[in-house]
Amino acid sequence: MWEDLIPPGSRVLCAVSGGADSMCLLHMLSRREDISLMAAHFNHQLRGEEADRDEQFVRSWCEEYAIPFHLGSQDVRAEAQRRRMGIEETARALRYGFLSQLAIKVKADRIATAHNAGDNAETVLMHLLRGSGLQGLTGIEPVRWKYVRPLLTTSRKEIEAYLIQHGVPHVEDSSNADDTYTRNRVRHQLIPLLEEMNPGFVRRLSSAIPRLRSDNDCLNDLARQIFRQAGRRGEDLVIPIAAVTQAPVPVASRAVRMLLAEAAEGDWDCSAAHIDSVLALCGAASPSAQASLPHRLTARREYGLLTLTHDLPPQPLEAIPLQEGVNPVPGLPWTVILHSPPWPGLVVRARSPGDRLTLSNGHTRTLKKLFIDQKAPRWRRDLIPVVADGQGVIAVAGLGSNLSHPCRGQVRIIDHRKGEDMHDEHER
Repeated sequence: MWEDLIPPGSRVLCAVSGGADSMCLLHMLSRREDISLMAAHFNHQLRGEEADRDEQFVRSWCEEYAIPFHLGSQDVRAEAQRRRMGIEETARALRYGFLSQLAIKVKADRIATAHNAGDNAETVLMHLLRGSGLQGLTGIEPVRWKYVRPLLTTSRKEIEAYLIQHGVPHVEDSSNADDTYTRNRVRHQLIPLLEEMNPGFVRRLSSAIPRLRSDNDCLNDLARQIFRQAGRRGEDLVIPIAAVTQAPVPVASRAVRMLLAEAAEGDWDCSAAHIDSVLALCGAASPSAQASLPHRLTARREYGLLTLTHDLPPQPLEAIPLQEGVNPVPGLPWTVILHSPPWPGLVVRARSPGDRLTLSNGHTRTLKKLFIDQKAPRWRRDLIPVVADGQGVIAVAGLGSNLSHPCRGQVRIIDHRKGEDMHDEHER
């Protein structure tokens, strides 16, 4: 197990608080002659003299055993206020930020932390209390990026026995006795109660976690197969709706989580509500709809495609009077050609309720129905140029002329993307 996590030749940065768990881990690693070991201590500046005591204790022990020592320090309480986050959450973010940056600086290929079986059980219970799904019930990952947790299946009793056997000292963090912290209440109240009701609870949970993780990994692998069907359209991330809707919900929800993380460039800690909103969008009866998400991200359903974009919905095309000759439509790939002097009320504009077009077969249909037939997403329909006057629609980009309008022959619409005249598209 140890050699799988920390193979010979590794450069290991061990996170050391000075407590029993981390001192046990540091001593174990110091006995290995086939690795290069360094120690890192982070002073959170939360406990005054006691925090300084812990720092000096770890520094002195490392000096005695000739282990390179690295220190990080920051005022967690002040930073938590600045970030408007909780103390625990801020402390963890700053500590892991320090360790990650330091590992890169000292070229460590492993960061060893001393999470034990009890920590893992606490984490699972806290996730369960918050209503977590299977992902949260898999506990602390044994390996993530450079982080490894060699003591994850080791109990606190085994750690304490090791310290006694080898005469390894440690310091106690007084905040560990403060039950205002949720984790401490779980540790001091909930787990002892569960152990009393079911002796060996932590040990059994520790053995169940790898099985839960295996199930979760299987579902994630299936979700990655869906995720790989996504592609880029410019800056947008797109995927066929069917790829999501045809998958079982446990797989589809994981695929959506991966898509959101990719669209947000990894800066995403999405909630179940965000995932559910995207799944609902994919399964909705409306073929064209959208949902607003955090990080200025928008999920759009465009008939058979799900699009994740940071672009804001475009403003509808404003009415523009036409002149004889060439009339480029600002910001859009169309140009209106007017073959005669303009007459009162003649404009190019966005669609309007009640707009209708008479086709070559004599049937008259609303633009709304024609756009639906073309599978034009709802948010794009307001960007399709409509040439009209007081008598109604004369021509529509992509649809052609209104055969019932007497002035239809005076207007042509050119699509620059196709390099063609869109004057009588519906007659072709």
